[in-house]
Amino acid sequence: MSEPVVPPGPAPAASGRTRFRWVAVRALAERHRPHMLTHLLALGERDRYLRFGQIASDLQIARYVARIDFERDEVFGIFNHRLDVVALAHLALAGPNAEFGVSVLPQVRGRGFGGRLFERALLLARNRGVGTLVIHALSENTAMLRIVRRAGARIDHDGGDTVSRLSLPGEDFASRLEALAKRQAAELDYGLKRQARQIGAFWRRLRPAHPRTGDAPDTQARDPAQDTAV
Repeated sequence: MSEPVVPPGPAPAASGRTRFRWVAVRALAERHRPHMLTHLLALGERDRYLRFGQIASDLQIARYVARIDFERDEVFGIFNHRLDVVALAHLALAGPNAEFGVSVLPQVRGRGFGGRLFERALLLARNRGVGTLVIHALSENTAMLRIVRRAGARIDHDGGDTVSRLSLPGEDFASRLEALAKRQAAELDYGLKRQARQIGAFWRRLRPAHPRTGDAPDTQARDPAQDTAV
């Protein structure tokens, strides 16, 4: 099932947001399950309904994350400067076909993240030999339907549900090179964000006590940037 996402394109002027020309999409692995769970649990009832086709409980979401097969599937996302997963995609592979699901946190919508993740899904699926990408979505999820329609997918309606199918070309040298370049760029972007967090945490620990309270900074608090396994 698919999560409400905003298709690529400029955000309304009133929002004050601008479209990113490039967004770092990083591959996720087994060690990222806690980050994925945190992301999905942050979704409200409406967003869970559009993502999973039902108002999934915390327990159901935890079971979903625990069942993801990283050996078979592709999971990838977008991190913010705090190293939180703000957009997440799951490309479930099954033989010649693949299914795509995506979620984007409300506070970062309007930046084209859903479209960027969909584009990456097309590239990854193509390079994995997938002939058809299948997207299940509720008919009311108009944002997701706009994305797949622009990509040229065939959309079939069945009551309140839709099934979109998009045929993909075969992989070639250019598609493999593109995937490699984007993966390396995303790793570099993440490394820079983590380094910035570490530098920030270092300077906070060196900061003198507050002149009014006399309280020194908490040097025992764990900073996410110190997690070198991420």
